[in-house]
Amino acid sequence: MNITIRKATINDVKTIAILFNKYRIFYKQIPDLIAAENFISERISNNESVIFLAEEDNIAVGFTQLYPIYSSVGMKQTWLLNDLYVEETARGKGFADALLQAAQAFGAETKSRWLMLQTAVDNYRAQKVYERNGWKREQNFYTYNYVLAQ
Repeated sequence: MNITIRKATINDVKTIAILFNKYRIFYKQIPDLIAAENFISERISNNESVIFLAEEDNIAVGFTQLYPIYSSVGMKQTWLLNDLYVEETARGKGFADALLQAAQAFGAETKSRWLMLQTAVDNYRAQKVYERNGWKREQNFYTYNYVLAQ
C-alpha cells in the first residue's frame, strides 16, 4: 500500500466530487453529484478552500477540505477543517491520520493560530481519530447555529 497525500487542483474536481457526494450522503444529504462537482469547482476556482486528496496506489480514497477563517482575538488566520472523508474500504489504514497531519502541517506552514473542526456527537470513530492525532474537544465554548435557509 502506498499512501499519498497531495493538495488538490482544479484538475481533481471530478474525482473529489465523487468522494464529496459520498461524504454528504454519510451526513444524510440527498445525493447530487452535479451539484457536488459545481460546489468543489467553485471553491477551488475561487481559492475559497484548500483540499487535500488521499490516494492509495494513485486511486483517490479520501479528502479533507479546509476553509480560511480569522481569529480576532489572536489577530491571525485560522482554518476550519470542515470536511474529512475516507472511503469505507480504505478506513482503518491510516488515511484519515495522514489527511489530518497534512492539514496540521498546512496550518503551521501558513502560520495559523489554530485549526478547528466539528463532527457529529455520535461519530465516535472519527472522534477517536481526531483525539489520537492531538485534537482536543472544546470544553470552554458552546457552538450555536442560526439557520437562515434550508
